[in-house]
Amino acid sequence: MKKALFLILEEYADWEGAYLSSTLNQREDWSVDTISLDGIVSSIGGFQTSVDYIIGSEPEDFNLLVMVGGNSWSDDNKELLRLIRTTFQNNIPIGAICGAVDFLAKNGFLNDHNHTGNSVYVWNDYKNYNPEGNFLEKQAVKDKNLVTANGTAPIEFTKEVLELIEFDTPENIGKMMYMNKYGFYNYCEKYGNPYLD
Repeated sequence: MKKALFLILEEYADWEGAYLSSTLNQREDWSVDTISLDGIVSSIGGFQTSVDYIIGSEPEDFNLLVMVGGNSWSDDNKELLRLIRTTFQNNIPIGAICGAVDFLAKNGFLNDHNHTGNSVYVWNDYKNYNPEGNFLEKQAVKDKNLVTANGTAPIEFTKEVLELIEFDTPENIGKMMYMNKYGFYNYCEKYGNPYLD
């Protein structure tokens, strides 16, 4: 079974990982777990989450790290930095959205990737942000083993991460995301009613 770790910090943006986690968790060949610096964290929406792993006790083998945005990504915690650096070094797929992308920029992880984020202008003072790749003004960008997205792009983020991990065919992923973005009845007009198949 493949394992996805959702990295959530205090005041995490609960909506940013919801489409992705629910899609992964409905498949028998994927498991979804949470990881954080603390045993219990609260989301911006007020959900209190008891996490599965404290950073430093994470499993050695996992197949995807999802860095959910929020208000605490200015943290300079060494264990947090170590986890992310090791994940990059081991070439494990990473998805980062919103404030989590700011953290990657600040610590130099975006320099050899095409990427996006909330705004490149926020990063001008980051001494470690010296990108060889390009900042692209897109909702989500996939490059090598990294997906980045701005905070208004949970659906586009989900699509790019699912394609990165080859969760399904691009056509099927596109259909799933179309329904999430445009709703059931627009989906039926385009693809037909799935309950009538």
